[in-house]
Amino acid sequence: MVPSADDVVSLCSTAAFGAPIIVNNLRGLVAEAIVRLALSDEWRWCSGDWQAYDFVHADGTRLEVKQSAARQSWKAGPHNYGRPRFDIAARQGRYDGATWIAGEGRNADIYVFALHSVVDESADQRDPSQWQFSVMPTTRLPENKTISVARLEGLCRFVGFTKLAEVVEGIRHSLGSF
Repeated sequence: MVPSADDVVSLCSTAAFGAPIIVNNLRGLVAEAIVRLALSDEWRWCSGDWQAYDFVHADGTRLEVKQSAARQSWKAGPHNYGRPRFDIAARQGRYDGATWIAGEGRNADIYVFALHSVVDESADQRDPSQWQFSVMPTTRLPENKTISVARLEGLCRFVGFTKLAEVVEGIRHSLGSF
């Protein structure tokens, strides 16, 4: 008997997301899924295929999710965890569908920084309640290529999953883009 596509998807899902600590190249997808679950249906998740941003609102507001975690799948041991940082570098261009459009800058109007800081054995990066979120308009980001958690805390506060949509909407309204 030949396995079904659902069998393959199930096996891949278990291999990729079946453990509480997710590998770096897949954890971004988890963070985006958690953000999607927080946002209203007016936000469309569009991050696939090298899109320049992760979500777009019905009014055209663009949102980028950046994630980082203290626990890493490749670092073993109870005290062997990293200092989370977020990539905020300006890009050299962007894709619009399959078309490359040159131009340096940041392509989103709002950045959501998703932080998973739990380091003990209860850490489960699939659990939305274990994530914290810092949200800010792109115009408030420093020109740096990366930003630390401490620097973010100095610019805006972190909130839990239940407050994320409220903070995003407050910033979207303050942009006046609707």
